[in-house]
Amino acid sequence: MTHPDQYRLLHRLRVRWSEVDMQSIVFNAHYLAYLDVAITEYWRSAALPFAQAMAQLNGDMVVRKATVDFLRSARMDDWLDVGMRFVKTGRSSLVFEGAIFRGDELLATGELLYVFTTPHAQASQPVPAVLVEVLQAFEDRMPMTERHSGTWLTQQRHALAVREQVLGQEQGVPTHLLTDAADADAFHVTLTNRLGMPLATGRLVSQGDTAQVGRMAVLHPLRQQGMGERVLQALVAQARAMGCSQVQLNALRSAEAFYRHQGFSPLGPVFEEAGLAHQAMVLSLAATPAVALDE
Repeated sequence: MTHPDQYRLLHRLRVRWSEVDMQSIVFNAHYLAYLDVAITEYWRSAALPFAQAMAQLNGDMVVRKATVDFLRSARMDDWLDVGMRFVKTGRSSLVFEGAIFRGDELLATGELLYVFTTPHAQASQPVPAVLVEVLQAFEDRMPMTERHSGTWLTQQRHALAVREQVLGQEQGVPTHLLTDAADADAFHVTLTNRLGMPLATGRLVSQGDTAQVGRMAVLHPLRQQGMGERVLQALVAQARAMGCSQVQLNALRSAEAFYRHQGFSPLGPVFEEAGLAHQAMVLSLAATPAVALDE
């Protein structure tokens, strides 16, 4: 594979000072590090949070062999595109091919051979068929997530799993605040991957002419993959369908830029909720066009 377009995943990075020698040429070992970064991004783009996915599969993956073919040198401040693709599987192995480009110029190629094992046995195990199916679906450019919506009765299991990881474990929200009475009457949206793992969630509570978005959460490894945007757009579409004129939410200060990008504007001063700084924000539905949702 000699062109960037031939790789399912392309990750861009810039050569840093710590990665080069006195002649500003990248040390050989860093090419393997670049490929390792790309394989991490490969899992992320396939909607597979690696640690959680391996836990669900009751397994782990270890490197058996890594090779690099050096063709040309990368230099200080170069922008590199690191490609990665899944190529084949054996009984207990998975093989990925990588390549490092500077523009269309091929600098190096590599192969990463992983062995599937269990966390404690330290012995090779058959690769789960479902994992191979997910990787092949990603290579075939098929949808990697599925959106679900409905009542708390139908969405509780997935929504609560995400809330516990993001709001509870990560943000320190007390367990008794992860749910409330409004859940029972709210419209809930969740996203799952091809392993059936819950990845993102949010809810919409009707308050007359205004709808309130809340409990928005995306698993940490999968942020900036468009999942929060998909959940939010589905909630806004539901508010529009209900005839609401505006949507309000209380955004974490760290997420304020995300909601601004989605058309929300600040409303009032910053305040504290569950020990965290928040900014109330509002979106006028009369001033925003409807967004077509993918199913």
